[in-house]
Amino acid sequence: MNYLRRVSLAICALLPLAFATVPAKAQDIVDTAVAAGQFNTLVAAVQAAGLVDVLKGEGPFTVFAPTDEAFAALPAGTVENLLKPENKDQLVAVLTYHVVSGKIMSSDIAGKTAEVASVQGSELSVDATDGVKVDNANVVAADIETDNGVIHIIDQVVLPN
Repeated sequence: MNYLRRVSLAICALLPLAFATVPAKAQDIVDTAVAAGQFNTLVAAVQAAGLVDVLKGEGPFTVFAPTDEAFAALPAGTVENLLKPENKDQLVAVLTYHVVSGKIMSSDIAGKTAEVASVQGSELSVDATDGVKVDNANVVAADIETDNGVIHIIDQVVLPN
C-alpha cells in the first residue's frame, strides 16, 4: 500500500472520533417546539405575540406547552381572535401565563403541590401528587430539556384569571 493511501485511510478512520467529541448544539425552546411538530399553533401564537426572541433568550424558562390538539379544543374562533393584531396584549398574557422563570424538572415537584408565579404575573397551581396537573391541564410529557430551559407538554390551554 502506498504512503498516501495509508495516510488517507488513517485520516478517514480518525475523523469520526474527532467529531464525536464536539457536542451538538442543543436547541432552544422555540426550535425544540418547531422540531416536535405538534406545537404549530403555539409557535404561530408566539410569533404573533413577538415572543420568539424572549423564548430563544438565555432563560432558563419552564414552559407548559399546549399541543395543537389543546388549542383546537378551545371554543371555535378563540385562536383566530387571539391572533388578531388588536388582541396582541391578550395573546401575550395567555402565552406568558404558560411560562415560569427558572428550570423546574418533574423531580423537583414530585409529590408536592405549589403555586408558582408565571411570567404573566398570575400564579399557576401545580399538583404533582397524582400525576402532574397545571391548573386544569394534565402534563402528558415532562422534562423535555432545551439549552435554555425545559418544556412540559400539557393537554389544555390554561388561562389566567
